[in-house]
Amino acid sequence: MSNLFSNLGINSEIQQRLSDIQIVNPTDIQKKVIPVFLSQTEDVVALAKTGTGKTAAFGLPLIQLIDPKNTAIQAVILAPTRELGQQIHTNLESFAAHSPEVSIAVICGGIPIKPQIDRLKATTHIVVATPGRLADLVKREAIDLSNIQYFILDEADEMVSALKEGLDSIIKVIPKKRRTLLFTATLSGAIKQMVNNYMATAVVHLEADMKTLGHQGIDHQYVIVEPIEKLEVLLHFLNTKEGQRGIIFCKTKAAVNKLAKNLAINKFSSGALHGSLTQGIRDRIMGQFREGHLDILVATDLAARGIDVKEISYVINYHLPDTYDTYVHRSGRTARAGAKGLSLTILQQEEAQEMVHFEKELGIVFKAFQKADAQSIEENNGLLWAKKIFKTKPNKTLSEEFRKKVRTVFHHLTKEELIEKLLANHIAQTTVSIAKTEVTKKKSKK
Repeated sequence: MSNLFSNLGINSEIQQRLSDIQIVNPTDIQKKVIPVFLSQTEDVVALAKTGTGKTAAFGLPLIQLIDPKNTAIQAVILAPTRELGQQIHTNLESFAAHSPEVSIAVICGGIPIKPQIDRLKATTHIVVATPGRLADLVKREAIDLSNIQYFILDEADEMVSALKEGLDSIIKVIPKKRRTLLFTATLSGAIKQMVNNYMATAVVHLEADMKTLGHQGIDHQYVIVEPIEKLEVLLHFLNTKEGQRGIIFCKTKAAVNKLAKNLAINKFSSGALHGSLTQGIRDRIMGQFREGHLDILVATDLAARGIDVKEISYVINYHLPDTYDTYVHRSGRTARAGAKGLSLTILQQEEAQEMVHFEKELGIVFKAFQKADAQSIEENNGLLWAKKIFKTKPNKTLSEEFRKKVRTVFHHLTKEELIEKLLANHIAQTTVSIAKTEVTKKKSKK
């Protein structure tokens, strides 16, 4: 199989652009999809995990197939979230830099609809959209999809489960004689049903090297904790990854908010991302994370779609995902573009047996992560305490007389002596707090 885009049928203009942005060798899914997209007419189901180059697999041939002289919308690309839609749009605009006659619009929810309606009045060849917003535009008769030739579903497994209603309304208005390309990381029963319902009888099934690409570079580990120590084990881990970026996944919005608050209290550079936040806040947090101003993102599964950041060193499953598919999508946020990464799952004892089923279903091996011992946890808590003090802003409302009295108490101590006394006091208070907690636990068991 060719290692050159030219041999896959990509034209010289797009090849030049790929050279400009230093994309030289096609990935496995690109090698398989591009020739079929360009030279055949069948619908396509492509099975490929995140980080394998799916956007270029459908984006490059699509840009090449667009007829700029035809002013109708010729292609629709659906994505489950605005973040992923914007990422696809950005990539397509980049790929089409030497093809300025191809017009691409992004139409997603969470922002005012009127500017999008105005945008669609201009010539548009490719529309990248989320199902809900596109369905709204169809209902308003603000978009004409009657002439589309290509219908592309990216991350289809997320759309079929979470956004089915909007998807169904769109399917009703697009031409039956179209070409549908469906990209998914998993081939669930719901996806198979979608293929049967919405795609042609003749479908080409393509699959990336799932045994290697989907998990290549990812170190899958797990750690078993008691409920009371879960947060402390996480904080200890995060302290060992200072300066690196990672994503922590929680099942619910409430859990995301609670954990993000704890990270903020402990002075970690972090932000929360979930569906109940306004789009403006989500965009700001995502921008800060992409630009490296935040080290940690705490997120729900759907909200994290579209995060294509190469420098994510680790993913943490703070809650065990409900499905194998979800684990695939979570872990795929790290080890992108050939990098290495860690996917760590934090379990309670009763969940430990689940890892055997995950291993069997996904064909991967989970290694036990060495949990920090009590002394390491205690020392880490002391370090977090010290960082809190360091980052605490002085209280300027205190009277100068009071300040002088406090300084008098400490004036004869050296810096080293003061630190030793503060640390000893902190450890003593922590020990008392732990003892009280243990007593409370024993009483509650009785």
